[in-house]
Parts: sequence; C-alpha cells; structure tokens
Amino acid sequence: MYETSGAAGPSSGAHYFLTGGTGVVGSAFMKLAAARGERITLLLRAQTPAAAQERLERLLAACGWASAAAGRIDAVAGDLQRPRLGLCETAYARIAANCTHLVHCAGNVRMNLPLAVARNETLAMTRGMLALLDDASERASLTFVSTVGVAGHMPGEVPEGWIHHHNGHRNTYEAAKAEAEQLVRGRIAAGRAVTVIRPSMVVGDSRTGAAPSFQVFYHLCEFLSGARTMGWIPRVGDMRLDIVPCDYVASVLDWSLQHPRSPAPILHACAGPQGALALTTLIRRARCLFAAHGRPLPAVKPVPLPLYRWLLRLSRPLIPPAQRRALDALPFFFAYLKERQWFSNTRTLALLAADGIAPPVVDDYLEKILAYYLAVRRSRRA
Repeated sequence: MYETSGAAGPSSGAHYFLTGGTGVVGSAFMKLAAARGERITLLLRAQTPAAAQERLERLLAACGWASAAAGRIDAVAGDLQRPRLGLCETAYARIAANCTHLVHCAGNVRMNLPLAVARNETLAMTRGMLALLDDASERASLTFVSTVGVAGHMPGEVPEGWIHHHNGHRNTYEAAKAEAEQLVRGRIAAGRAVTVIRPSMVVGDSRTGAAPSFQVFYHLCEFLSGARTMGWIPRVGDMRLDIVPCDYVASVLDWSLQHPRSPAPILHACAGPQGALALTTLIRRARCLFAAHGRPLPAVKPVPLPLYRWLLRLSRPLIPPAQRRALDALPFFFAYLKERQWFSNTRTLALLAADGIAPPVVDDYLEKILAYYLAVRRSRRA
C-alpha cells in the first residue's frame, strides 16, 4: 500500500478546480484533498446552481463527508461540452482568479462511440480546460488525466513520454485522448505548468475495495470466471493485465500538484511490467472468490480466443439485457490480448519514491476490490 511522508499536499492557500469528481479517479482525489482540509470547487453537470448544490449534497452524504466538508467544497453548474465549460460569467471569473490548481479528471470512457463524437467531446473538454488555464493567473497549474491507451497499437514498452508515431488505436476513446494530449503538449511547450497522468485500467480503492462505479475490469472478471458463458473462457497463455487502484492514481495526481513544474510532464500511474497481474492468476482467484460468495460456477473450458469470441456472439441473445453492455465492451479488451505491450513506470516510481509513494501490490488488494463488487451486487439483488 502506498504511503505519503511529511505534510502531504500543496502549501496552504491551495484551491482546486475539479472536473470528474463523481468518477472513480476524481472522487478518490477529492476524498484525499478533502481529508487534508483543502478548498475544492467542483464542476457538476447541472442546469442551475441549485441543482448543482443538490448533487453536491447527495455526493457528500454518500461519501460521509457532509459535515467535514462544509464550507470547503462547493459546486458550480456547468457543461464541459460548452464554451467556457458551461459556467456563468461570475463563476468562470471567480475560478480563473482564485483557483491555483486545475484538475481535469472528467471524460467519456465509452470505447465504442463514433470517432467524430468521441473526438468532439474529448477535445471540447480539453480546449475548455486549456482556455481556463490561459485565463488563470501564471501561478495556476493543470493536471490532465489521460490514459496509457494513447499508445494505441505500439508494440513492446510504452515510454513515459510523448507518443510520436501512432500505429492506430484499438478504440475511439484512445484515439480521442491521444489528440487531446497533443493540445496539452502545446501548452507545456509554451511554458505553462501542466502534467499529464496516464493511468492503466483503474479499479477500486486498495484499502477498502470501494468504487463509485464498476467499469471494464469487473465485467471482465465476470466473463473470465465462466459465470456468464457456461464455463467457456479464452486461453490467455502468459498474458498479463495492468490494473491500478484509484487511491494510488489519486496519490500520483496529488504529487503532480505539489510539483507542478516537475521535469517529467508525463507520469504513468500503473503497475508497470513488474506489477502487472497474470490473467491465469486473475481467473483462478476470481473464481475462488465468486464461489465463496455463493456464485454457482461451471467447470472452465478454455478455448482459443477466436472461438471464444464466436461463442459470445452466439450466446448474446441468451444474456439478460442489463448485462449486454458489459458483453459489448469485451471485444475492445480482446484487442489487448492480441498484443505484447507493457507500460513503463520507472521514472514515475523514482520521482514519487522520494515522498514515500509507491503502487500497492496487486496480491494485497485484489480480493478487497472483488469482495466489494460482489457485496454491492448482492445488496442490489436483495
């Protein structure tokens, strides 16, 4: 588990403007900053200030922060797709004048959007945040959450640097983020304090297992366990999966805010080649935990990946409609299984080690995140 040494966090007087505060990474960062007593202005998609405040109150109550955060976390109504982030003139001017750290965690993580839609949404958000940075004081910094997926089909090791040559992307989410990074790169070249954080596949909190929503990893576990496919699973060989808990990503993000002019404009928040999880281990441990929680599991029948994909298409009509969205996301994951690619994090680890920050070991938290997922699913069925 990661640790932070000393008095973590930016110096007194820090004021964050945060997007994506209801998401997995954004909520983890907000929890970290709120526990330290920092000022946070949270952009929430809403039509009116009253509606934004109501959303904020529900969010704080769900997190158990309502009383502790009183007066330190406020909400503004906005829309990241619109000019000036959809903020009213007064709110925009106040944020530009007072916020010292702009933290962009928002994004549409759907991988099957039409490219034009994904590009327009992602670039609109990015341009809006960069315009706000331009309008803010010179001391303001921006931390931009991207993805290691911007490397696309790059074989072998993905470096902790700009990707100069693309061999195409596996989905439109990656492609749009890659274009957004180039916009961000321009501001860095112009001398602004901007850091890009590239997480790998984000999962729940390493200490509690908690997550505000369940994304691709959890759907993947359902299918790799055989629970939804009558035991049929793909042969995974020696393939490994790079996952990272949201609290560690938040700590990397927080470190970047403390070092806004670090010589490393790109940080990889990932497990790295040494910490990635073997898929054979994931299958075995997921099945054990599912069984311990009373989930009936058929015997596994490994088949080649092309046959497995055919079986999934064949079985789609038999899968409940509520689960088909998870099924539809699997082909995007299978694209990763076909490539030998891993994500370098050597420089990031070295920079963060000085402050006592290191990624948790997957063996220490895998059971926690799956147990939390299973408990939530059981409570929803009750």
